[in-house]
Amino acid sequence: MTDLQPNPAAADPAEEAMAPVGPVPDEWWKALGVFDLETTGIDVETARIVTAHVGLIDAAGESIAHGEWLADPGVEIPEQASAVHGISTERARAEGRPAAEVVAEIVAALRAVFARGVPLVVYNAPYDLTLLDREARRHGIEPLGEVGEIGCVVDPLVIDKAVDTYRKGKRTLEAAAGVYGVTLDDAHDAGADAIAAGRVAQAMARRFPDKLDIPSTRLHELQVGWCAAQAESFQQYMRRSKDPTFTASGEWPHRSVSA
Repeated sequence: MTDLQPNPAAADPAEEAMAPVGPVPDEWWKALGVFDLETTGIDVETARIVTAHVGLIDAAGESIAHGEWLADPGVEIPEQASAVHGISTERARAEGRPAAEVVAEIVAALRAVFARGVPLVVYNAPYDLTLLDREARRHGIEPLGEVGEIGCVVDPLVIDKAVDTYRKGKRTLEAAAGVYGVTLDDAHDAGADAIAAGRVAQAMARRFPDKLDIPSTRLHELQVGWCAAQAESFQQYMRRSKDPTFTASGEWPHRSVSA
């Protein structure tokens, strides 16, 4: 993947995302936006962005435009997080750009992708989109807001559980890539993960046309219901087997701000 150090080519990723790359095809999977974050932790309310990728892929899954970022999150990056994505606190401080600038550019790039009229693929969308929302609020940047009102999201994790409900095994991006024949050589690199998620979504569309050959707006609506049902099922399982007070949020594609 491209070095994440700041460079002129990535100075205006929102503009690049809007570059003319041909008309939007009727089939949603033939032109997609892709998005992924690597962060300081798993709690969307407190974790900070370390690296990010926003891009566009074509019908063959090839990247045709992208922006990449390395941020100085302003906090220590825990060793557990560094072990996953490979970015240390020292590197982020030395090479990363101010978090507020990075967050503003990511939000602008995503708005540009939605403005093109293509769906945005985000694996486990409630994590990345909620975390981005909280980062925007933290830095006084206008959040994306209600994503369903400005564009459609495709979440291969939610779709996979819906179309292949009883498959055993993990549901991570790496596992899904193996199931759907997508190469993922550099897992937990934001660019590699974003593009792989887009290719997994395309592979799903080809494998399950009877369920997924529908308008992207309809697919977005279905995922809202699928995620809610999946969360309810998981909550019931956890309450029966481990913790009677366990709760699981079924909000999708992002979580509401707590009152």
